[in-house]
Amino acid sequence: MNSPNCDFSPMKEQLASGMEQITSDLHHGMLALNNDKECLLTNLEDIKNKFMQLEAVAASFYLNCYLSAFTDKFADLSLCVQRLSNSRHGALIVVERNDPLEPHIQKGMPVGATLTPVLLEAIFYPGNPLHDGAVLIRANEIVSAANVLPLTTTIISGKKLGTRHRAAIGLSERSDALVLVVSEETGRVSFALEGKLHPIITVQALH
Repeated sequence: MNSPNCDFSPMKEQLASGMEQITSDLHHGMLALNNDKECLLTNLEDIKNKFMQLEAVAASFYLNCYLSAFTDKFADLSLCVQRLSNSRHGALIVVERNDPLEPHIQKGMPVGATLTPVLLEAIFYPGNPLHDGAVLIRANEIVSAANVLPLTTTIISGKKLGTRHRAAIGLSERSDALVLVVSEETGRVSFALEGKLHPIITVQALH
């Protein structure tokens, strides 16, 4: 994954601080190897948890970077997924980048409206006929809803993926699209890019 040029200083500082803490913990662990009275298992579990938290922060940082290059509404998108996460309303949001997506998507219902958090939340509200498909965003516009995406055939070891997540990965394997996913079961948020799924940090993800 190529790194975009962007500057979200608070997140950069959080990443730097997290990496420094993990480096310190690893150094302490190496010293503890010489102490027969100290068990490393608890320390390693703590380091693993810190790595997972750092991964989520890093994914959040890069998500904002990638979105800001293709839509001025990236802050609205971030707000929307936070609200969907808190409500545990499942969602699948495709942000078109350079590659045309028409060859890969089974078209749904045209929308043709400016992207707003309220409209996106309404589309994914349970019971709405459009809520099960994917929303397609191009620049600052919601182009369409209830789109059907190709499912990945890749088997990801140790992970049981639902249809939304398999669809997100599937489209990102065939194009440079960035696909946001909100889990209906857990409220956790991820994004797919270049065939990889990355968790991002939300209020819900911290619990």
